[in-house]
Amino acid sequence: MQGFFGGGLQPSQQAIILDTFPPAKRGAAFGVTAVATIVAPVLGPTLGGYLVEHLDWRWIFFVNVPVGILAVILNGILVQDPPHEQAKKNRKRGIDYIGLSLIVIGIGCLQIAVDRGEDDGWFGSPFIVTMTIIGGLGVFFAICWLLIAKKPIIDLDVFRDKNFAIGCILIGAMGFALYASAVIIPQFAQNVLGYPALQSGLILSPGGMVVIVMIPLVGQLMKIVQTRYIVMFGFSLMGVALMYSSKLSPTIDFKTLVIMRSLQTAALGFLFVPISTITYLTLPQKYRSDGAAMFSMFRNVFGSLGISLSTAAVTERRQADQAHLSSFMTPLRQGYNTFVQESEHTLRTLGRAADSVHQQAVSYTYQTYMKQAQILAYGNVFQYTAIIAFLVVPFCFLISAKTAQGGGGGGH
Repeated sequence: MQGFFGGGLQPSQQAIILDTFPPAKRGAAFGVTAVATIVAPVLGPTLGGYLVEHLDWRWIFFVNVPVGILAVILNGILVQDPPHEQAKKNRKRGIDYIGLSLIVIGIGCLQIAVDRGEDDGWFGSPFIVTMTIIGGLGVFFAICWLLIAKKPIIDLDVFRDKNFAIGCILIGAMGFALYASAVIIPQFAQNVLGYPALQSGLILSPGGMVVIVMIPLVGQLMKIVQTRYIVMFGFSLMGVALMYSSKLSPTIDFKTLVIMRSLQTAALGFLFVPISTITYLTLPQKYRSDGAAMFSMFRNVFGSLGISLSTAAVTERRQADQAHLSSFMTPLRQGYNTFVQESEHTLRTLGRAADSVHQQAVSYTYQTYMKQAQILAYGNVFQYTAIIAFLVVPFCFLISAKTAQGGGGGGH
C-alpha cells in the first residue's frame, strides 16, 4: 500500500518542476529538490536507528503521519495544474488498466524473484522459476501493449529522445549504486562490528551533509563545464570511492567508515542534478508527464534491485569466501597452527583451565575464520558496485555534445 499510494509522488514532483520552471532555471530547481531526493535516504537510517533504540520500531511509520498531513495541506494551497495539464484532464484520457496491470505483474514478479532468490536457492526453486517467467512475460507483453495501445498508460515514444533514454540509464545506475551502498555499510557495521542501530545510521549522516554542500557547487560548475563531463567525473569518483570502501578489515573504526560513505555521497552530488537536467532538456512538452514517470521508475526499480542484489551477493560471496578460506583451516597449514598456539597462550595468560585451552583456541580460530569470510564478502560487493559505476562512464559520451554544453546551454 505504501508503494501503491506513494509511487506517483516522485514523477508528479518531477513534472511540477518541468512545468513550473523555464529551461534556464530547471538546473537550480533540480538542485533544491535533489537535497530531499538524495539526502532523505541517507539520513533516514539515522532517524530510524534513533526511533528503534529510544522508542519503538512502529514509530518509523508513525513519524510519517504528521509529515503527510502537512504535505497534503501545502499541496492543496500551493500546487496548481498548468493549463496544458488541465486540458488533458478535460479530455478524460482514462486509465490504461491493461498496461498498468502488465507493468505491475512484470516488475512485481521480477522483484519478488530477486528478493527471495538467495533464500530459496535461486533457480533450484520452482517458485523463483515461476516468478521469473511470469515477470519476464509481464515486461515483454507490457512493452508490446504500450507500443500498440491507442491511449497507453506510458507513451514509449519518450525514448525517441536520445538524451532522455541515456538519462534513464544513468539515473538507474545511480539509483542502483546509491541504495546498494546505503544498505551495505549499516549492515556491515551491525552484523560484523556489532554497532547498535543508531550508531550504524550515524555513519551515513555526514554523507548527507556532503551532498548538501556539493549540489550548489556542482550547479555553478554546470555553467562552465559540459554536463556530460561532470556526470563522467561523478561515476568515476563513485567507482573509486566504492573500490576504496572495499578495503574493509576487522579493526576498521567509525571514522574510516564515515569517510568511505562521505566519498560515495560526494559522487552523488555530481550526478543527480546534471542527469536530471540533461534528461529533460530536449524532451517535448507533451512527453513531460510520461518522461517523469519513466525517469522515476528507472531510479526506483534499479534502486530496489540494488538493495536486493547487494544483500543476496553478500550471502553468496560469504559462502564462496568460506569455501576458499577453508583450505587454510587445517593443521597442515603452519599459519593455522601458529594462530591456534598464540590463542592458547593468550587464554593461559588469562587463567583459563589448561584442559580446555586448546578447544577454546580452536573455537576462537573458527569464529575468526567466519568473520574474515563475512568481511571479504562485503568487500566483494563494493567491488562489484564499483565495476558497474565504471561501466556506465562510456554512456556519458552518448549525450549530445550540443545540449551538454556549459555556460550558454539553456538547461543551466
